[in-house]
Amino acid sequence: MEKKSDILIVGAGLFGLTMAERLANELGKNVLLIDKRRHIGGNCYSEFDPDTGIECHKYGAHLFHTSDEKVWEYVNRFTEFTNYVHYVYTTHDGVVYPLPINLGTINQFFRAAYTPDEAKVKIAEQAADAPAEPSNLAEQGVSLIGEPLFNAFIKNYTAKQWQTPAEELSPEIIKRLPVRYNYDNRYFNNTYEGLPVNGYEAWFRNMLESCGEKVELRLETNYFTDPAIQALRDQGITTIYTGPIDQFYDYQFGELKWRSLELEKEVLDVDDFQGCPVMNYADLEPKYTRIHEFKHFHPERHQDAYAENSGKTVIVREYSKTWQRNDEPYYPVNTTEDRAILAKYQSLADQEDQVIFGGRLGEYAYYDMDKTIASALSCFAELKTRLTN
Repeated sequence: MEKKSDILIVGAGLFGLTMAERLANELGKNVLLIDKRRHIGGNCYSEFDPDTGIECHKYGAHLFHTSDEKVWEYVNRFTEFTNYVHYVYTTHDGVVYPLPINLGTINQFFRAAYTPDEAKVKIAEQAADAPAEPSNLAEQGVSLIGEPLFNAFIKNYTAKQWQTPAEELSPEIIKRLPVRYNYDNRYFNNTYEGLPVNGYEAWFRNMLESCGEKVELRLETNYFTDPAIQALRDQGITTIYTGPIDQFYDYQFGELKWRSLELEKEVLDVDDFQGCPVMNYADLEPKYTRIHEFKHFHPERHQDAYAENSGKTVIVREYSKTWQRNDEPYYPVNTTEDRAILAKYQSLADQEDQVIFGGRLGEYAYYDMDKTIASALSCFAELKTRLTN
């Protein structure tokens, strides 16, 4: 006799996986977890390159970092983490600088030896002539870090990211630009940081395996077209939906806009291409915004000169593009028009008795991994109250 599913979860990304694990292990629910892709993990999925054995993040670099104790305790149930610390560098006018902008960046750029206080005065002077109420991203950036630094490191990089000149972008996109007046060039400043020791897919598999037979996984299954899923929808099964909210409502109020990416992978016959995990390119040329070199994410795996992958490396050039309906949505554009459209969809969602919307697509929100998990844990707590009362 076929097991009856209590809850349908659409999307096996971090939000869906967390909800599935909690519903199965804490409430004993039978969960049907589906995803249209051939793998679990959503955009956090990684796979090992067959030519080199190097773990590559299929949808761009994903680095785990958090200061949320509850989230850190939760994820450590399913994976150990390395002591990886993320550093990013940027190339401008043929010179490499550390990011985020810090005292090292400032002194290198101005060919100076400013103290922290002297650097603060310098930046304040350069930002003094900016409009009090910036009307676009360029004015906002200048008001925060001054024109020379903004033009060098932010203006053209942002234009490539959004496929739009900075003068035509909303100031809301960069409400703040971090500047560190010391030589700390760690990219994140969270309490915890690292990468799953055995890779992302192993982490996600451990989550599912902890559920035993309580979670049934069906990959390459489309929520909107699969007949068996349609039958469950008609029966009114409780559903946690993590796909695009506008698609759920057949785009009746229009499309929410996203920024998408094109990722160009290449295996090179060199041991080390760029000497760091991520190199940004701050100028309009080249067209790509950054290059990932995945070997540097796990130096503990690749430090042996006689390792099988010695002499080879994998890089991925990342290009930004305007999202079209068949593209992967990565970053919500979130203009005033988008927020107005989203409000209409959320009004419909609020009227749903059996459907819960979650995750970055379901909420049209940009979430780091830890924030996605935190959101799922919060959603589960609310659902638990509803299901047990």
